Amino acid sequence: MKIAVYPGSFDPITNGHLNIIKRTIIIVDKLIVAVAVDSKKSTLFSAQERADMIKEAIKDLENVEVLSFSGLLTDFVRKNKANIIIRGMRAISDFEHESQLALMNKGLAPEIETIFLVTCSKYSYLNSSIVKEIASLNGNISQLVPEIVEKKLKTLFFNRKA
Repeated sequence: MKIAVYPGSFDPITNGHLNIIKRTIIIVDKLIVAVAVDSKKSTLFSAQERADMIKEAIKDLENVEVLSFSGLLTDFVRKNKANIIIRGMRAISDFEHESQLALMNKGLAPEIETIFLVTCSKYSYLNSSIVKEIASLNGNISQLVPEIVEKKLKTLFFNRKA
């Protein structure tokens, strides 16, 4: 059985992330979307809020589970009996960082493979930071994120300004 883990901070999940998820479930038997709890990034949403938004966004997809994790990714992958790590890339600029991570993970867990998926070109510029900035300026993010994320960001930023 091919079980893959797609890790990230997902703060928040974007349509680019969903593109990777939908393409991954075609090639694996099960996908675990792994929300990083102790990411070095400061997050706008808690790990539980991020996981809940992902669950809502993928509710119609089969063979996808959303879990939170802390610690080493390779430990989480092994614990969940997975054998593949999925990493999304938007552009060549992501490659250096992502390849370093993949090589480190391979050193820690030689039995785990990393697969890089390049997002569709229409999402190649998209990341969570851009989404948060546009939302904070009351811009239209409806084409960038799932509806649940759009609602949460509008509520969050509207309530902060009130």
